[in-house]
Amino acid sequence: MPTNAKQAADQVEDAMTQISRLREQVESLIRDRVGPAIEDATERAEAASAAVRERADELAGAVRRQPFTAILVAAAVGFLLGRVSR
Repeated sequence: MPTNAKQAADQVEDAMTQISRLREQVESLIRDRVGPAIEDATERAEAASAAVRERADELAGAVRRQPFTAILVAAAVGFLLGRVSR
């Protein structure tokens, strides 16, 4: 425990210096590691989204070209799911 005001002030100053260093380290870690990881995840999500959109467009085109077949496939899938869920 501090014996006088000078020692207390020195301890507070040391604590503030340590906090400042820790803050710099955290900011550096975020900038160097977390930022690039978030950018990479964002790029992957955008690529996946584009791929899903492309597949959905292909499926929509197939349904427009062959609506009767699409209805039969949907009915068959519905029937199978109904049988499996019992």
